[in-house]
Amino acid sequence: MNLMRKKLMEVTKYIPPKPAIPEECKPRVNLVEEPNGYEKLLFRDVKETFLTNKMIVVCQYNYLPGNDMIFMKHRLRKHNIHVKFFPNKIVRAFLSESRYKNLLPLFVGRNLLIVSQETKAREMLRILKNIPQVTLLGAYVDNVILSKHGFTNYANLPSMVITQGEVVGALSLMTSQTSTLLRRGPVFLTSLLDQYVKQQSCEAVEATEVAETPDNSEGLC
Repeated sequence: MNLMRKKLMEVTKYIPPKPAIPEECKPRVNLVEEPNGYEKLLFRDVKETFLTNKMIVVCQYNYLPGNDMIFMKHRLRKHNIHVKFFPNKIVRAFLSESRYKNLLPLFVGRNLLIVSQETKAREMLRILKNIPQVTLLGAYVDNVILSKHGFTNYANLPSMVITQGEVVGALSLMTSQTSTLLRRGPVFLTSLLDQYVKQQSCEAVEATEVAETPDNSEGLC
């Protein structure tokens, strides 16, 4: 290229104006990442787990040897209780848009879910008692969110059969007491009337005896 032409090209080159706001001062635009197919599958599994189980227990999970984990799962499975592992990212995404959002503070660190279609809290606590690596944090049982202390108290409650028997006994006792109270008035009134009749009979007999007895004072005169 000719030297004069080259100089002319350099002089007439377009120089864009500098922006009024530096790039460093502009707000960053967070790009929303679309979940991939595997994350969608996990999200669907989390949703199904929460909707199909009556008892969902959130636990803190520390390192546990593989054989001990298999043994724990086997013991829990005997009572129809299962162990679920899900990434906290997926679980928190589901909880934030559901009625279970109060469980969000529990999902910090490494967590696992112990779920069952029946409320077998006592059996689960008995198994976890010998596994210190799995710590109970909270639970969702029968549409109620419970803390660790509340779940322990719930597990110590008597069974439904015993509770129903106690309720039936209490109702029967109240019925018998009501029947006794209702009968007490008439019985007391009847006893009073009997006593009154006896008293009147005695007074009538005494009056008859007095009338039949002769007056000795006239003979003496």
